[in-house]
Amino acid sequence: MKLKVTVLSVFLYTGLSAQNIQNNPGSNHGNRFEQLGTILPTPNIYRAASGAPGHGYWQNKADYDITAYLDEDKRNLKGSETITYYNNSPDDLEYIWLQLDENQQSTVKKADFPYSSTLPKSTNDQQLKATDLPIKDNGYGVILEKVTDLSGAPLKYTINQTMMRIDLPKALKKGEKLVFKVAWNYNIPDRIKMGGRGGYENFAEDGNDLYTMTQWYPRMCVYSDFHGWQNHQFTGRGEFALVFGNFKVSMNVPADHIVGGTGECKNYEQVLTSDQLARYRKAENANEPIEIVTLDDAKKAEKNHAKQRKTWNFEANDVRDFAWTSSRKFVWDGMRVIIPENNNKVMAMSFYPKEAYALYRKYSTKAVAHTIKTYSEFTIPYPYPVAQSVEAANGMEYPMICFNFGRTEKDGTYSEGTKNGMIGVVIHEVGHNFFPMIINSDERQWSWMDEGLNTFTEYLTEEKWDNKFPSKRGPAWTIVDYMKLPKDQLEPIMSNSENIVQFGPNAYSKPATGLNILRETIMGRELFDKAFKTYAKRWAFKHPEPADFFRTMEDASGEDLDWFWRGWFFGTDPVDIAIDKVTIATPDLNAIPQANETTYKVEKPLVNSFEDLSKIRNKEDKSITFFVDKDKELQDFYYRYDRGEEKVDNNKEYTVKADNTAALDNKDKEKFKNITAYQIDFVNKGGLVMPIILEFTFEDGTKLYDKSSAQIWRLNEQKVSKTYYFEKKLKSVQLDPMRETADIDTSNNFWSNDGTTSEISKFQVFKQKQQQAVRGGSNGKINPMQAAGKK
Repeated sequence: MKLKVTVLSVFLYTGLSAQNIQNNPGSNHGNRFEQLGTILPTPNIYRAASGAPGHGYWQNKADYDITAYLDEDKRNLKGSETITYYNNSPDDLEYIWLQLDENQQSTVKKADFPYSSTLPKSTNDQQLKATDLPIKDNGYGVILEKVTDLSGAPLKYTINQTMMRIDLPKALKKGEKLVFKVAWNYNIPDRIKMGGRGGYENFAEDGNDLYTMTQWYPRMCVYSDFHGWQNHQFTGRGEFALVFGNFKVSMNVPADHIVGGTGECKNYEQVLTSDQLARYRKAENANEPIEIVTLDDAKKAEKNHAKQRKTWNFEANDVRDFAWTSSRKFVWDGMRVIIPENNNKVMAMSFYPKEAYALYRKYSTKAVAHTIKTYSEFTIPYPYPVAQSVEAANGMEYPMICFNFGRTEKDGTYSEGTKNGMIGVVIHEVGHNFFPMIINSDERQWSWMDEGLNTFTEYLTEEKWDNKFPSKRGPAWTIVDYMKLPKDQLEPIMSNSENIVQFGPNAYSKPATGLNILRETIMGRELFDKAFKTYAKRWAFKHPEPADFFRTMEDASGEDLDWFWRGWFFGTDPVDIAIDKVTIATPDLNAIPQANETTYKVEKPLVNSFEDLSKIRNKEDKSITFFVDKDKELQDFYYRYDRGEEKVDNNKEYTVKADNTAALDNKDKEKFKNITAYQIDFVNKGGLVMPIILEFTFEDGTKLYDKSSAQIWRLNEQKVSKTYYFEKKLKSVQLDPMRETADIDTSNNFWSNDGTTSEISKFQVFKQKQQQAVRGGSNGKINPMQAAGKK
């Protein structure tokens, strides 16, 4: 889902759910490069150490057969469903959990996650009203009519806010299935006034509603190997953890409504006019969007409210959810898209009111097509038969259908910001078909696993849409303002959704930026793209956890990235690497070498100066015979020397002369005459380690580039130095010239040689004499055997 950051800044920080454990916090090294073994869960038969599903991996399944009745006059949804739940786990289940997400709209049934509040500096008449206590029921939320088994016998259930537990008459064992029925209804909220993902929007000018039916049916919670029942309350922010299954859904709506939904409609022949059906058949083979319901059709439908009704039948297989939309205001267009990787023929379609016509008619369906094709290149081939975009003044995603914004002015014009925002949100929400609709992470626990991974792939897709597209999430420089914030306004990416202050930057921007830094700066595109595709392939239609992603990215690339996950995902430190100092030196090519003389004494016996407890006990143990005592052939000079049986004068001084260098000849002097050395000292002010990327500019205007991997910090995480030898005079050094590491302070990233530097030192250069390599020798020193005249 695409959220606006400005709205989310009011949420209060309430704690973290993952810690960046450091094993050596008092040291200048050994923390940021510590492996994640103390943090990640232990691999097991369900989740392998490689990041792949283990040989014992399992997941449960739920199939739904649903009928829905949309009462437009009462703005009420009435539904009944038959759920078939398959227990593939190794556990006996005494109860099951379902989600009642619509209870979040209720004043009395919702999850109690309040926010702090203070006196306003000003307010308006709509907001100012007396505090109403006790809180009154506003009439929203799910009303359960019955919950029964297949025979109609009531099942005992308990509602806890947005969750419902059904207690089973007998345990559901491994390999068994449970079939039960639920009937319910609820008043559909005005989502423009009340907020939320689903509801209706009323168009006062023509008196019509546009319905987005989401989280509209009681649906199964996930039961998994890593969490058990994922029954965390729905508070409106953390999204969904859902079970894969097959859906059959019938929606009874006013006869002049057009319906779009997850999956394929199975009865277009009964619900469309002959002209609309003919245009749909034409669109199935079209390379350009064709209007199935035209603008004229939609304008005419707006004027009449039909009393008759129609039922639309949809089916969808291997999906985790079902959403739909209904309105008489819709223009509907579509075209065929072929996914090259699997030759899948997909119907890309868009539904939009006339208020969005000038934008959506031109861009929406083509953006849908571009998205599923591009995501298929970077992840897995799009497997579904349909991909749809609905203009509904918001942004939210579901399998094969999503809701987006993007309306024009009344005269049909629009700003560039509206156009780019509309294209971006269509790409983002359609992209959610991959994360998390197929690669099915737990959004309620780890928002970044769907929003962050999807925002990253959205960035790749925007780049392939238009090289000038002004992406705001993904490029490293765009995250800098967030990374500059005080630590009390930050939390690790590895935090629960409900406990994040700046939700947009934390769940969307920072993980997307981190993945882009991995791809462009740390791993390179080839290694990254292979690993990212491997993750998508391994976990398609499964339930991945963060460790599965981290481990797969390393397993498929051969890169140890624990330092990056630790810093970027588990920590809050920013990147701020500074050029602290540049020292210049030139070679002294006329240096005269001096032989080094060393005075020494012959080595004393190399026995330990202290006999430890083990040596004493071994010597006293009469059952032990030492090997060198048994084998006389091993008793050499040093055997006796260690025992004082060989005498050597250890006070006599000897002198050894090392003469291994020579003065440079004229040829070498000519070779090195233009060399200048530059020692560049770097300081890690921010705390987060990153590669050191340098652009060198020389006095003649030429440039050179160098990159040292982040491992340069492994022995000192606070400061490092790099020395370069150039034959041309260096004019300036720019650290991170392309702003690819999210450095929060670029003012300390530049050094310029302005010609006034007086601290230019000298370093001597000699010619190395060729010497015979000696391994284990004494480098010319007399050893005790020689001093004693023994062999």
